[in-house]
Amino acid sequence: MYYVPDDTKQCGFYECCECGSRFLDLRIAPTLVCPYCGEEVNMEIGPDEEMPKAKEDAKLIQMLEGEDVLKYDTLLSLAVTGGDYNWI
Repeated sequence: MYYVPDDTKQCGFYECCECGSRFLDLRIAPTLVCPYCGEEVNMEIGPDEEMPKAKEDAKLIQMLEGEDVLKYDTLLSLAVTGGDYNWI
């Protein structure tokens, strides 16, 4: 997710090793499943199927706090829209 809720005090800035996407997430962990190329594990498997494993390809680049959260959120939003300030 590129966008974090207003008044967010802390979040993580991640980059996916697989697809190269960068995103913000409220969860802060060393690695996460990429919301763009990663798949959540489907727990409804048959008796003969192997349990799938979630690939955590997105690595934490930086933990953001305070004003930095708003700055990065705005920069990533502008990157997605191609620099159109009108929608913000």
